Amino acid sequence: MSYKFFQNKRCEYFPCHKGAKEETFNCLFCYCPLYAMGDKCGGNFRILDNGVKDCSSCTKPHSEGGYDHVRKKLSEFYGF
Repeated sequence: MSYKFFQNKRCEYFPCHKGAKEETFNCLFCYCPLYAMGDKCGGNFRILDNGVKDCSSCTKPHSEGGYDHVRKKLSEFYGF
């Protein structure tokens, strides 16, 4: 379904994650709505020495099934 996928190949950062498959890279969640969930986001992140959450290795919201993952996590976390 088209509302689950968007791609902006003209973006200067596309794809913004190294090693991601360009043909299936989803830009819909350019800014991840799961970031604020901390360790409950379900993604591949790490916490830097300064306490900042680094999601540069996470392609979960940008991959196939990413839309459904984000919706599920938002529902679990916020109860809707």
